Amino acid sequence: MPEYTDQTNRRVYLADIPLRIVSLVPSITEYLADLELEDRLVGITKFCIHPASAYQNIMRIGGTKDFKIDKIENLLPDLIIANKEENEPNGVNALSRQFPVWVSQISSVADALDMMDSLGNITGKTELAYRWLQEVNDGFSKLAKHTISKKPRVLYLIWRKPYMAAGSDTYISSVMEHLGWENALSALGAAGTRYPEITKELFMSLKPDCILLSSEPYPFGEKHIDELEPYALKSALLADGEAFSWYGSRMAKSMPYLLRLQKEITG
Repeated sequence: MPEYTDQTNRRVYLADIPLRIVSLVPSITEYLADLELEDRLVGITKFCIHPASAYQNIMRIGGTKDFKIDKIENLLPDLIIANKEENEPNGVNALSRQFPVWVSQISSVADALDMMDSLGNITGKTELAYRWLQEVNDGFSKLAKHTISKKPRVLYLIWRKPYMAAGSDTYISSVMEHLGWENALSALGAAGTRYPEITKELFMSLKPDCILLSSEPYPFGEKHIDELEPYALKSALLADGEAFSWYGSRMAKSMPYLLRLQKEITG
């Protein structure tokens, strides 16, 4: 029986290549579809919006936090894919007692690449996984060519009322580093918190060159730029949340956007 180790160092045993997969992670659902595994997906969450064909045709088993265990049980999956941060841990543990559950833990671009490689191996799609990995690595190589020695300090907001930002120990921050930016939180004690609250006083102390307003999980829009621009030394801009927080094949698809944004902020 094949044995695998997930990203939380749990051992996962599979009888064979999985043919009935439940994905509890939206970005991984998209990646599996791009590995030509859509026909093996039997359950996804209501937030698994990419690709549209999967969202329309595959059973939705609830959200990432409130997935329905009974629905998943009825699907008789031979593999469930979860994420340590996105999914409710008690539910994941309950499913692990019945089914093979591979848990991802993504805090950096390197973690995301490891996930892509691992799932390619587990699902028997190593060649396609390699192609996606190559495309992602090529994209990050292009980003590296445009970095400069004096890094712009960027604050990435994910929530409003209260304002919250991505700390340095996050996948978002790792993407920012690959863009040649410094996370404005990295020099402060708040950097030790994954998503710290940003008070007015902290805004004034941070003095970021740029504030990015993410499209998710809070849907920042043009109307919020005016209220935040006074806290940035240069600019406040809207940011595509999927480009910064979705991993897998979305990393490759987001490269043209990230290159444009890099040039706008880095100069």
